[in-house]
Amino acid sequence: MVKSFIIPPFFYSEPIESELMADLSHYRNIGIFAHVDAGKTTTTERILKLTGKIHKTGEVHDGESTTDFMEQEAERGITIQSAATTCFWKDHRMNIIDTPGHVDFTVEVYRSLKVLDGGIGVFCGSGGVEPQSETNWRYANESEVARVIFVNKLDRMGADFYRVVGQVKKVLAANPLVMTLPIGIEDEFKGVVNLLDMKAYIWDDSGLPENYEVVDIPADMVDKANEYREQMIETAVEQDDDLMMAYMEGEEPSLEDIKRCIRKGTRDLAFFPTYCGSAFKNKGIQLVLDAVVDFLPSPTEVDPQELTDEETGEPTGEVATVSVDEPFRALAFKIMDDRFGALTFIRIYSGKLNKGDTILNSATGKTERIGRMVEMHADERTELQSAQAGDILAVVGMKNVQTGHTLCDPKHPCTLEPMIFPEPVISIAVKPKDKGANEKMSIAIGKLVAEDPSFQVETDEDSGETILKGMGELHLDIKVDILKRTYGVELEVGQPQVAYRETITTPVEDSYTHKKQSGGSGQFGKIDYRIKPGEQNSGFTFTSTVVGGNVPKEFFPAIEKGFKSMMDQGVLAGYPVLDVEVELFDGGFHAVDSSAIAFEIAAKGAFRQSIPKANPQLLEPIMKVDVFSPEDNVGDVIGDLNRRRGMIKDQEAGATGVRIKADVPLSEMFGYIGHLRTITSGRGQFSMEFSHYSNCPQNVADKVIEEAKARKAAK
Repeated sequence: MVKSFIIPPFFYSEPIESELMADLSHYRNIGIFAHVDAGKTTTTERILKLTGKIHKTGEVHDGESTTDFMEQEAERGITIQSAATTCFWKDHRMNIIDTPGHVDFTVEVYRSLKVLDGGIGVFCGSGGVEPQSETNWRYANESEVARVIFVNKLDRMGADFYRVVGQVKKVLAANPLVMTLPIGIEDEFKGVVNLLDMKAYIWDDSGLPENYEVVDIPADMVDKANEYREQMIETAVEQDDDLMMAYMEGEEPSLEDIKRCIRKGTRDLAFFPTYCGSAFKNKGIQLVLDAVVDFLPSPTEVDPQELTDEETGEPTGEVATVSVDEPFRALAFKIMDDRFGALTFIRIYSGKLNKGDTILNSATGKTERIGRMVEMHADERTELQSAQAGDILAVVGMKNVQTGHTLCDPKHPCTLEPMIFPEPVISIAVKPKDKGANEKMSIAIGKLVAEDPSFQVETDEDSGETILKGMGELHLDIKVDILKRTYGVELEVGQPQVAYRETITTPVEDSYTHKKQSGGSGQFGKIDYRIKPGEQNSGFTFTSTVVGGNVPKEFFPAIEKGFKSMMDQGVLAGYPVLDVEVELFDGGFHAVDSSAIAFEIAAKGAFRQSIPKANPQLLEPIMKVDVFSPEDNVGDVIGDLNRRRGMIKDQEAGATGVRIKADVPLSEMFGYIGHLRTITSGRGQFSMEFSHYSNCPQNVADKVIEEAKARKAAK
């Protein structure tokens, strides 16, 4: 969100013709992602400085970084929104997205990966592979995004490049292909050995990235460099049988052949070229940029996006081939609101887009005219006249477009594979302090919901309260802060509420008859059914085994609809019901009085009648918690997690402390960060993400049900 009162006014530059590079091989759409505080944003700043995009480098710890332009980002030193920028390196155009590292904003990473062709995974030289690194890595694997690895902060105390490489193998089950070795470590870190050209790159202490010299490898590192180069070549030539045979016979492959093999292996996710350096000290970034150009794929080299059927969401077998000559197809992956209007970020997969074109939103079936297109540099922009396949840009002022919508040529309608977002696990009730600000609040919240699909809002019909739902305490805290500062809406915030669920534990066979006679045609529907617990995460399933036409087939959808509509509100505490199977095996109908509505009402009545008989059970969200603790405090931290009903899964000793992995109920984790800092003297850290729903202990369930009844009575 751009805030006019903290950012100097910026101006649109003169509209320019987009440099339509017919050669898509010179495009690189990449993302930078990692754990909180591994140095993603600093790395982005250094890349922008090196590529001539900015002249003064902003520091995260000063709250001045280019891509962190939200007030909340500058204050907290974290990235909240993924920011887009474009720069050039060695005649290659790079569209870069700097994504957040905090687990509450994972949705930003997920949706960015969806539209990227490659990525840079940044790991802290001392922290190593941290919790959010794992989540981001998993998302990148699911999205099949090729990556290079940058082990950052090698100038820090406790940094160890080789330990981090080992963690990448062990924790991420990935294959890092070491391309550079560090010269010196911690305060002594001076530069890197490049295993491709077997030269040492040494930076001086001026802090300027261009102040380096290429010299011979230090004598004490020659053996290690030869060993790692041999490993690199052996791994690379596995991508080419002929080269491998020649290498085994003693023939050294050429530099071009090695690069070609590394490029192929990187693209196929066989391995990940691994670099090291210090972004803050401006050491080693050039080689990472070279790797992006040399090894990460262009838009034409990745598997094209699948097209899906609008009705079923199933793949159609067709793909959006990345080509300028194909019909226009693009995906809206982010909505952002600023003082100039709504910005819709889109990735164009095929075809061209010109100012003034009319395009179709296949999700809504409505057409839109393209007014202004802009190339973004964080919160500045350059107007474009046209764009093409491979481009990432923003369109100003589009209506009714949401994240994940497909935009296409009206003559060639299609739907790209949609995005799937996680369900919120925590909610708070809010109301404006100023009674007259309801409408203002509604408009502001509507904009936030459009921007962030993992942030949801609903109105409690009984109390009229507005309920905000999100991925964690920090997520909702930031949203409330944005509402206050950006939109001027002061809110009264209730206590956080856990998103409990309900299920059943016992099968029930039952019968229900809906009969209504009141002059004229009546209503009649009789159903005989079995309700039983379903598989975990199966949701709601409906089957029919009726034979002999006792219930005509045309009424089956109405019966299913009736049962399904009741799943939103369970009988214990009014929470949604999960994992229920309903089987219709018999029933009865009346030739005149039976109708779809009669059978739908019968199904609703059947649900209310039978669920209480099926031993309903309350479920609570369990979080995957990853805690970092100094060694001295491990016992206290584990004891505290046990008191919070946590199940300890794993412990892993690192150079600077111990990582403890546990499954803990969300209801026990409110305010945990403050408590953790107290017992670890401020040195503990943690992250958590939703794992699964599990049975709630009876004493906890009783309390939750009691509170739900009290809330209902108060209304």
